[in-house]
Order: sequence, then structure tokens, then C-alpha cells
Amino acid sequence: MSESLPVRCPACRRSHRYTAQAYPCACGAPVAAPLDPDRVPAAVGERSWREEWVTVRCGSCGTRGEWPHPELGCPCGTVLRIPVTGEREEAPAAGGPRRPTAPTVPIRTARDAVTAAVLYLRRLGHDDIRRADQRPTSGIGLAGRGVLAQLDPSTRRATPRDVECLWLTAMTESAACLYFSLSGYSGEARARADALDVPLFVLEPSGAARPENAPAVALDADAS
Repeated sequence: MSESLPVRCPACRRSHRYTAQAYPCACGAPVAAPLDPDRVPAAVGERSWREEWVTVRCGSCGTRGEWPHPELGCPCGTVLRIPVTGEREEAPAAGGPRRPTAPTVPIRTARDAVTAAVLYLRRLGHDDIRRADQRPTSGIGLAGRGVLAQLDPSTRRATPRDVECLWLTAMTESAACLYFSLSGYSGEARARADALDVPLFVLEPSGAARPENAPAVALDADAS
């Protein structure tokens, strides 16, 4: 069962009760970040990509995974980062470096969609994913060493122009690229992606990334 603790907003002094959100581990067990009642929540100012994540060990199988850092939005507009015990605990070195386990995250919000896309990119070995420096013409840009991804969390289908802009940006940065969409792609967008060898994925409500064309199927075969 997820932990809960009382939280007071430092801006307006309003009291809340926060319950940690549980995520499904690869073994199927729910995993929630252990909240630290001895520390005071801090207001989120300038965001750091590293601070958006916390390492949590599954109590059932012992697997360590990266999950979104617990946050609470106060009605006054302040976003609070909830303290977690043992934040960013490092995985043991025995057996050499491992890719973090990346189970899926059910998608309810745009932030969940970003989380699902980042977790999938980590399955491909990209552990340094951050917000892209160059904002795409639509959606959200994600970048890592040698890779550029675009995520469209809207209800519209991606267009050929969306695919072409992603491909051109990736070409200028000498990076591979892939596209995530919640609502799919037009027929013309699929054809353009096939011609440019751009992998297309649809993020399902469960958070799973479903390959939508041949380049995506080939890329998915390399995911661990």
C-alpha cells in the first residue's frame, strides 16, 4: 500500500495529505517511492531533469527502477517536491553496469506520456534523456547522446511535416530520431517516415510503445 503523509505548502500554509503514486514493476508488483516524513517539501522552481527522477527498489523482486519524483500541486499554484528517503541511491556494481529496468507507466496526463517515452528510450540504452534544447514545431522534444525523439501528447494525428521537421533536426545534430504519438499518424506521415527511415511509435494507454512501421519494429527488437 502506498504511503501518505501530511504536507504544508510553504507559500500559502495550506495543509494537504499526499499519497505516493504506485507504478507497476516489471515483475507486476506495485512500487511507490518511500516518503521521508522528517524532511520538509520544497517548492519547485527551475526544474532540473535529474531531479525529476528517483531510484526506487521493488520490495518484491529487488529490482531498482527510475520513477518520477513525487510532486504535489497546491491550489495556490505552487508545486511541491515531496522528500523521498534514500534518493538517487546507486545500484550495486556487481556484474557490471546494467540498463535500468523500464516498466510501463499508465498514461493519464502529458507528463505520464513523457515518462513512458523516456522509459522506452532507456530500454534502448539512452540513459541521459533530457528535454531537447530546440523545441519542436509541435509536441515535446526529448534528447540524449546520439538520439532525438519527438512526443505528441495531443489528440491529433501526426502529419508528414511533423515527421520531416524531426528528421531534419536530427540530421543537423547527427542524431538518430524516433517519433512517439498518442493518437497515431496520417497515411501520408507513415509513408514519409518509411521513406526517411524514421521509427514511429504509438503510446498505448498502458504506457507501452507500439511500433507502427518497419523501422520501429527493427528498433524495438533491440530494446531490452
